[in-house]
Amino acid sequence: MPCPALPDGFDFTDPDLLQDRVPLPEFAQLRQSEPVRWIAQRPRVSGFDDAGYWAVTRHEDVKYVSTHPELYSSSLNTAVIRFNERISRDQIDAQKLIMLNMDPPEHTRVRQIVQRGFTPRAIRSLEDALRERAHSVVAAALEQAGPDGTFDFVTNVAVELPLQAIAELIGVPQKDRAKIFDWSNKMAAYDDPEYAITEEIGAEAALEIVSYAMNLAAARKECPAKDIVSQLVAAEDEGNLSGDEFGFFVILLAVAGNETTRNAITHGMHAFLTHPDQWELYKSERPDTTAEEIVRWATPVVSFQRTATEDTELGGAKIKRGDRVGLFYSSANHDPDVFDNPGAFDITRDPNPHLGFGGGGPHFCLGKSLAVLEINLIFHAIADAMPDLRLAAGPRRLRSAWLNGVKELRVTGG
Repeated sequence: MPCPALPDGFDFTDPDLLQDRVPLPEFAQLRQSEPVRWIAQRPRVSGFDDAGYWAVTRHEDVKYVSTHPELYSSSLNTAVIRFNERISRDQIDAQKLIMLNMDPPEHTRVRQIVQRGFTPRAIRSLEDALRERAHSVVAAALEQAGPDGTFDFVTNVAVELPLQAIAELIGVPQKDRAKIFDWSNKMAAYDDPEYAITEEIGAEAALEIVSYAMNLAAARKECPAKDIVSQLVAAEDEGNLSGDEFGFFVILLAVAGNETTRNAITHGMHAFLTHPDQWELYKSERPDTTAEEIVRWATPVVSFQRTATEDTELGGAKIKRGDRVGLFYSSANHDPDVFDNPGAFDITRDPNPHLGFGGGGPHFCLGKSLAVLEINLIFHAIADAMPDLRLAAGPRRLRSAWLNGVKELRVTGG
């Protein structure tokens, strides 16, 4: 039946909406009354020459689409549900070189190569260095705070460890991490006028990352080292990545690995400071379940999309071949059929089958273990060094069509 609470023209990918809030009440209405609903859009508003997309809001349906790539393609229209309306089709198609926007079997080939860098052993090898970096990041934030102890949690804390983790993982000198941060921001912030990012600036940033990574790959081919870059590129004829494939992989790391973990950490801190009972619990007990609940609560990627490869049916809706299908992870992670009291921030939640790392299938987040490690390490360091941290101002949210982003969160070290 139709959903009376959803006004005409309502669009879950409207960047003005996500700059204000994640539309959890509207998601709840759809899950109850019309779990797969057509959302009309005027042509080109998302960069696509079509009339809209299907919003998939239930946990089980998001998982189904995610695990059936033969029915729902990541490549046909990419996984990004909304671009700037001035983007060209050629610019969209160019993004199919990124692993996120591939389908099997090409996706399978590339993923089998790059997952060498994300084995349990590889992640464990980073832990001691990242633990030291986490404590250094927090100590530096306190030192750089203003006279009243106030600082921006995003730029002084949340940004730093994900950037340093990526630099550590692929051998980028730490002195270059600010470049990666700047380039990734320009690629992801095209909907926010504060950054004044045009398609040209975003494309230039992508080329800068690819060029930087290709130079790094070329250096390792010439002189292999004991690092992940050498494992991925030094012996291309043995099933490794070409230089340009490595470049596009670094783009994925810079945006998916940096932006998402940064926002999870920021939302996690905000959740703790607005749920002081959970902060006290964390400081005293440090439960192992914390990071997973932070990711569920934050759901840094609100949605990705797939495109139907044939006529099919989902959640009672008849989907036509070529229709775009939006997977709304924020809605799935608040589905009461799966989570008890989903509106509660509960760091002891267990089990916690959230979809914050994707809905399973070929595109399940390759860097999940690294992200969980980073979240655990940074909050251990914060609890040790800044146990009395408190909010100085509410978060300033990013204007984005698909990222649950925070640009600034002012806090006081206490």
